[in-house]
Amino acid sequence: MNKDIICQKTAGDIDLLQRKVARLKRLAAKYKRSEIIQHALLGISNIATKAASLDDFYAGVHQHLQKLVPADNFFIASLNPKTGLISLPFFADEKDPHPCELYPDEEISAILKRGITGYVLRQGEPLLCDNAGFDHLIEMGEIQGMGSPCHQWLGVPIKNNGLVHGVLVVQSYNELITYGDLELELMGFISHHISGVMERLLHHEQLEQAIQERTKELSQAYNSLKLEVTERVKAEKLQKSLFEIADLSASNVPHQDFYTRIHQIISQLLPAKNCFISLVDDNMLSFPFYVSQMDSKYPSKRPMQDGLTEYILQVKKPCLFTATDIRLMIEQGVIYAKSPELNRTHYMQQWIGIPLRIHGKVVGALTIYSLDSDQTYQTKDVELLTFVSQHIANAMERKQAVESLKHSYELLEEKVQQRTKALAKVNTDLQVEINQRRKMEAQLLHDAQHDGLTGLPNRSYLIERLSQAIKHIRRHNKEQFALLFIDLDRFKAINDTFGHLEGDRFLIETAHRLKSCIRDNDTLARMGGDEFVVLLDSIHGSQDAIEVSERILHQISQPYLLAKQKFISGASIGIVFSNNNALDTTESLLRDADRAMYQAKSNGKGCYVIFDSQLSQQNEQQNDLIEQFKAAIEQGQITVEYSPVYDIDQKNIIAIEPQTRWTHNVHGIKNHHQLCQLAFNSQLAVILDDYIFQKLNQDYAALKAQYGEKTELHMVISSQHVKHKYAIRGLKNTLKSSAINLTKLTIFFDEKSFVKNTENHINAFEIIHQLGVNIGIDNYGTGYSSLSSLSFLPITMLKLAPEISKHLINMQQLKLVKAYQLAASALNIKIIATAIDTQQQVHQFKQLGYRLGQGRALALAEPCKLIS
Repeated sequence: MNKDIICQKTAGDIDLLQRKVARLKRLAAKYKRSEIIQHALLGISNIATKAASLDDFYAGVHQHLQKLVPADNFFIASLNPKTGLISLPFFADEKDPHPCELYPDEEISAILKRGITGYVLRQGEPLLCDNAGFDHLIEMGEIQGMGSPCHQWLGVPIKNNGLVHGVLVVQSYNELITYGDLELELMGFISHHISGVMERLLHHEQLEQAIQERTKELSQAYNSLKLEVTERVKAEKLQKSLFEIADLSASNVPHQDFYTRIHQIISQLLPAKNCFISLVDDNMLSFPFYVSQMDSKYPSKRPMQDGLTEYILQVKKPCLFTATDIRLMIEQGVIYAKSPELNRTHYMQQWIGIPLRIHGKVVGALTIYSLDSDQTYQTKDVELLTFVSQHIANAMERKQAVESLKHSYELLEEKVQQRTKALAKVNTDLQVEINQRRKMEAQLLHDAQHDGLTGLPNRSYLIERLSQAIKHIRRHNKEQFALLFIDLDRFKAINDTFGHLEGDRFLIETAHRLKSCIRDNDTLARMGGDEFVVLLDSIHGSQDAIEVSERILHQISQPYLLAKQKFISGASIGIVFSNNNALDTTESLLRDADRAMYQAKSNGKGCYVIFDSQLSQQNEQQNDLIEQFKAAIEQGQITVEYSPVYDIDQKNIIAIEPQTRWTHNVHGIKNHHQLCQLAFNSQLAVILDDYIFQKLNQDYAALKAQYGEKTELHMVISSQHVKHKYAIRGLKNTLKSSAINLTKLTIFFDEKSFVKNTENHINAFEIIHQLGVNIGIDNYGTGYSSLSSLSFLPITMLKLAPEISKHLINMQQLKLVKAYQLAASALNIKIIATAIDTQQQVHQFKQLGYRLGQGRALALAEPCKLIS
């Protein structure tokens, strides 16, 4: 029993001892593996310290990793956190080539992303996977199958600060080689250890690359700066040379020194020990400058031949020739074929010829050449010399121009001396001519501002003088001036009775009388016809103007001796005073004086009227009347009646004339003459004529029925119809569109208007006459038209002025009226007497031979009325 107990105890101890031994073996193996891992990590650290690049580091990691786990199939994938691209900095595989070779049409990053490597990078967790795991991930759509199938695949993410930067991968194609938790832990430990090393080496590599790039950039910048400094030095030297050439062209250096200085400037830019300048003129070649190491003698002037210089002048472009080029040209007969004696190129190594151009024409050449093989020219030297040659040519041109100008000045100086003597005599004659012209200009200025008949200032002069007076009063408001508008009475009677010559004498005498009534500082002007204006300057009050006006009225009322007969005239004067009104103008003052003058004429003539506010009020009333008159025309309120024209002997009506009448609630009845005057003053004459013609056109059928178709129509119209072509065209269209028999219509124009604007009336007469309308002259005897001037016009009828009927009181008037009748009869023109209001006038006109007339004394009844 004890023996059994002892045996059992011994067996238990052995079993325990065996377990301890096994445990010690495991610990020894673990410690051994830890030692191997520690040595491997130390090796990896040493590689990180010694590796010159990441490639060396990755190769060392692979080498030490194989000591820990089977790693024949090993690769490292690296993720760039900035770009998101995946790369394979290290790859080793027994079966498959590098993915770039396996999939050549795709980028390595795209290949790895859709494989199991990309899956680990996305998940950020270690992965130990066999074939079943592969198939499951493919079915789940997480990865795509790529490359050869393997037995096991182990991938561990490389992290830094919690971010995945890459993957360590080992894989096994042999079923005997398997990976477990220990390899997974070991790979995880190594990946954690090398992530910092990889980042440090990557940063070091990037830093090295950056240093290399920066060093390269600095080197390039230094070379560029060095080249720029060199070019700037050349540019400054070139600019200095160009300035020297420009200064040289403006200097007064002698001809030979000029070219010598040009050579010195060229020598600053490039070697020019052998240099010459040639010029061509009229097919002759000359050499104004020549310097050579071969010969100091200047070449003589010669005709153009076939030398090397002539070749440059012919091709007209810069050339650089070597000794070989020159020999070849000689052998080909291009140069020196006709003149071999000119050939001195035997010792030349290089030869440059540059054409010199002035105004685009080649006038010569600049040539340099070298005799030493060590001294070589390049293309850039030709370009430099070509650029400089342009400035040299400009300098030569300016130099020639200066010399030519100097020569011209010398010739000019001689001519100036010759001409000075001639001009001295011419100046004397010219001075005489200038004095004569000044007198003529003064006379023309006087004539432009004075009346040719009386010698008095005219309207233009008065306007200027009046304008100065208004400006003076505005500056000196205590001073005053007066304006007298004078209209002579019976001036027309003088022309009619005594003739125009005596009328001119009457005006001249009147000018003398008026001048005797004013002071020297006053202005007397003739406005035209029988109208005069006096500007009384600096008066003390209204009494001064009244006294002058009374003197004028007294002087004008004295008898005139005309044609050896005494004639008594008179005057009407309108007076206006300056009142320092800012609105006063030359036109307004003349207008007010004219209104006052017309008021004086209305008051019975031979008196004066001072313009006041009442006259202004009358003017406002007149303006109001004009507006109402215009409205009456537009509204058809003007009545048209028909006044007959009689055969004085037979007492029968031979024509009718439309006349207007307007009944105004304030101004009363306005007759035809008053309405025509109102229309003329308000520029409504054409509108009133159109209104009358429309009424006549409407009443024409009834008038024919009442008076018969043979009865003629007379109508007096305003000369406003003939002022311009558009008015004439309107009158023509009105006549053509009417229903009136135009051959029975006679249109009358006022004689005064005809005399004032004869040309326009004659043009209108031709247009109207072509329509078949007859033409007559109204108010005949007031406008001084010559009967001879009417003889070549299509005038068929004359109508005497109403005033003539009222002045049949003396033999002279009767003779004049008889003369009108005889002249009209001789020209086969009908003449009508008007305003025959008494039986005595009927008898007088009969005695004078008149057969047609108008007036109350001839009326058989009241003026005929026709309601349309």
